[in-house]
Amino acid sequence: MDAYHLIVLALLFLAIPTGIIVATLSHRARDLAFFTLVAAAVVTDRLDVNFFSHYWYRGTTRGLEFSLVDLLAISVLVGSFLRPRQGESRCYWPAGFGLMLLFFFYACGSVLFSDPQVYGVFELSKMVRGLFVFLAAALYVRRRRELGILVFALCCAVCFEGVLALKQRLIGGIDRVPGSLDHENSLSMYLCLVAPIFIAAATSSLPRFLRVFSTVAIGAAALCSVLTISRAGVPIFALVMLGTTAFCVSWRVTPQKLVATTLIVLCIAGLSFKAWDSLKARYAEATFQDEYLDDQQEGRGYYLRLAKVIVEDRFFGVGLNNWSFWVSKKYGAKIGRPYDDYDDLHTSKPDDQTVQDLVWAAPAHNLAALTIGELGVPGLMIFALLWGRWFQMGLRFLFKRTTEPMQRLGVGIFFGLCGIFLHSLTEWTFRQSHIFLTFNVLVGTLASLCYVRRHARKTSAAAEVFYELPEYESAEAVSTKAHRCA
Repeated sequence: MDAYHLIVLALLFLAIPTGIIVATLSHRARDLAFFTLVAAAVVTDRLDVNFFSHYWYRGTTRGLEFSLVDLLAISVLVGSFLRPRQGESRCYWPAGFGLMLLFFFYACGSVLFSDPQVYGVFELSKMVRGLFVFLAAALYVRRRRELGILVFALCCAVCFEGVLALKQRLIGGIDRVPGSLDHENSLSMYLCLVAPIFIAAATSSLPRFLRVFSTVAIGAAALCSVLTISRAGVPIFALVMLGTTAFCVSWRVTPQKLVATTLIVLCIAGLSFKAWDSLKARYAEATFQDEYLDDQQEGRGYYLRLAKVIVEDRFFGVGLNNWSFWVSKKYGAKIGRPYDDYDDLHTSKPDDQTVQDLVWAAPAHNLAALTIGELGVPGLMIFALLWGRWFQMGLRFLFKRTTEPMQRLGVGIFFGLCGIFLHSLTEWTFRQSHIFLTFNVLVGTLASLCYVRRHARKTSAAAEVFYELPEYESAEAVSTKAHRCA
């Protein structure tokens, strides 16, 4: 570490306790911290410091990252634990947390027995960040009010991306816009994750301002999705938005719905017409056979073949975040695509020209292939169980048609999980900080919704009022009142 990193580290020792104290003493400050945590996730790389950076490494994490988002997550988590709102429990065991810990500890074991270890430590640090964000959201979001703050923050983030995308397209002349996420496919995945929440919010009983803002955010998300010209992202976005709509909107035909549907169809038709040439050219770049069956191209099928070769050689994988290192060193050559070896670097900090002259393997553009290649068959099985648990958490909200946000937002989060899952079949960017942190916020919120739902059903009185909770009254408070009445 240089002098800059030492200064930042010293400041963090002051900033973290200060943030915790402020978030503990002031509920308003905690609200602001959570809002900023969610909204700033799309620019987290502009607000971070990277200790021990290996910026040249083509892995999913290249250093020990710490950003403003992490500082806020710690503050919200500790503040919510030390001084919960009236009527709320201090802590609880969030749904899915056990499997998340199991996966984390398995990854720790993978790093312990792998070589090199440094890249795995980098990825472990990001997993720790995700756990803090998950717990912060799980302990903070307990009522409709906190859900409203979450929706407002996501609306601000997506509208910011919409303005930036228009600037990049109209002023910068960029054909495929990346927004603030550095790559157009990353922006597409982020939109597939958060956009279904706007449909859920717009059709809920949240305050009118939030419902209108969510409608605006739907338009911004659709615009950005089309401008990314992502071959997988555009149809996945349409699929999850239609799925959310089907479970959030009643089938009763009204004049308002006819007008809204007409406007939506016209807007989509206009966007599609405007971007049709780019979309057509993008889909014509490669066929399914080119991507998955052609051995001469580095398409998506190439990464599946690499994963197969790695697992045949190492049942437990090459180690967390070591895909690029070992594919470049050994496994790329085994399937006819050799790379430069990281061990050929004769300095701990190569210059930019050296980095540009060398060619190293990219992460697998398939999350399952990347996971099995790095963590082996057991790691993929645990990861699959974890995803199954997340889906099971969201499924319970699908079939209760009500406008209560504590129910309706669960539908939006479920389809957001579906969107990022489908997109991860063609990308690794689930691990990108912007998306990974936002994902953990939403999963933490989903765990909180599950807890509130379960807690409210402990007594028949609480169950009767669960879907009509007052805006500023928690499920715990309602349950306590029911016990007193009994």
